[in-house]
Amino acid sequence: MSQLRTLIIDDEHLARKLLSDYVQKIPDLTLVGTCANAFETLEFLKKESVDLIFSDIHMPDLTGLELIRMLKNRPAVIFTTAYSEFALESYELEAIDYLLKPIAFPRFFQAANKAIERLRMKNIEKTEIQATASSVAESSLHAEKDFLMVRADHKMYRINFSELIFIEGQSEYVTFHLTTRKITAYYSLKKLEEELPANLFCRVHKSYIIALKSIEVIEGNLISIAGRKISIGKIYKDNLMQQLYPEVEVGKEA
Repeated sequence: MSQLRTLIIDDEHLARKLLSDYVQKIPDLTLVGTCANAFETLEFLKKESVDLIFSDIHMPDLTGLELIRMLKNRPAVIFTTAYSEFALESYELEAIDYLLKPIAFPRFFQAANKAIERLRMKNIEKTEIQATASSVAESSLHAEKDFLMVRADHKMYRINFSELIFIEGQSEYVTFHLTTRKITAYYSLKKLEEELPANLFCRVHKSYIIALKSIEVIEGNLISIAGRKISIGKIYKDNLMQQLYPEVEVGKEA
């Protein structure tokens, strides 16, 4: 996680100076500004993004509590005040901590670390949610697609799954054997194994992926397909049998 963009709000100059010095001692925080009142803060937030706010409560015109309540997209907040009676109200605003003045650095450091950890966890959760959503979208896309787009010879070719018989790996290249033509492209069998629908295609050898519908005969460890005999690798045989006979528990005797 990158440094947290931190804003200090306090109507006292000495308080702003003290908290600024504290922030600059913590590597995970970066001070982006200080404001003396709520209106100055609102103008600042129109131009700058902020992850964490240290806000005094007693300020002229608008209190720190009123200010934070006004914000639509609230950053994380730690209140700083000389008065303890506002603690409950501050937690109703989901404040991370409540620091009573005068604030010693160890107590400030404790509150800052609490904010850093909470925002780090929030960021991890957000990343996981995005990854899950992306995975679901990708799965849906693959479920709907019945073709693959491949670049070869400075052109883009559409390879329909219905026309694909088998794929032959050749070092860094692969050859797509179709019903009417062959296309050789820079691709990896590993990537194709992940991209192709598992219910239609199966890797049977370190150098071959086949279309299950195109199998003509399986004899021992050989597959006859489109006039070719392709060996079945030992590590791929169980998976092939499982795809052809999903109702049978492969590897166990009846």
